[in-house]
Amino acid sequence: MLEPSIVKDEEIEYLIKDVYDLYGYDFSEYSRASFKRRVNRICLIDRFTSFAELRYTLINDPEYLKRFVEEVTVNVTEMFRDPYFFKALREKILPQLGTYPLIRIWVAGCSTGEEAYSMAILLKEANLYHKSLIYGTDLNPSVLETARSGVFPLQQMKLYSENYMLSGGKKDFSDYYTANYDSAKFDKSLQEKLILSTHNLVSDSSFNSFQLIICRNVLIYFDRGLQERVFKLFDSSLENLGFLALGAKETIRFSKLDKNFHQVEDQRIWKKLDPN
Repeated sequence: MLEPSIVKDEEIEYLIKDVYDLYGYDFSEYSRASFKRRVNRICLIDRFTSFAELRYTLINDPEYLKRFVEEVTVNVTEMFRDPYFFKALREKILPQLGTYPLIRIWVAGCSTGEEAYSMAILLKEANLYHKSLIYGTDLNPSVLETARSGVFPLQQMKLYSENYMLSGGKKDFSDYYTANYDSAKFDKSLQEKLILSTHNLVSDSSFNSFQLIICRNVLIYFDRGLQERVFKLFDSSLENLGFLALGAKETIRFSKLDKNFHQVEDQRIWKKLDPN
């Protein structure tokens, strides 16, 4: 049996333009090698025999376009990624959130959930977990299944433990999971305040009001207009004096909403100003 033909470099450029024009996702700054690998993988899985066939399906079937975007979206995440960001949350932001009777946190684009679990651990160690709710959302329903299971590769635990210690961790990181062969299952108590659901930042509306929104390394795939729309969504979802946390290469500085926020940390954390 012949394998589907491999998508060529110049065809990848057409594909990036199609996805941007049709759906608003900008993959032009994406690693070409990674993007090409994923496109070739989807051709194999979905049995496309040519680039023309894949492209025709993408252009004419919006449902398939949705699946394509889910498949090629990179879900690179780790627990306590950029530990000094979590250290800033631990030391500067959580003490302020602790004054609220109920703390609502939105981890947008949560992927397989490592960031949401990291947040649960931070809240536990700050004695705030009992009065918190963490909403983890992602476009891709399959990554949320991993998040719901709370099971991650055991080989990642050394890195996660190092990140945790650098973030100011107070316990032995292994206290939070049970090792079983080649996997680590995180403690059920870390899921008690975790609500996971699909949400598309591009097209879905606000669904609650929050004191902290974390959305890191998602907006780098969006063009300026799309970023502006997402910032509007975050602004309408964030309470006055609430906090917005972005990734290292992301900023609200050039947005129309910049005037509503004040940067409080060099770790990409902004505070929403009270207009009164």
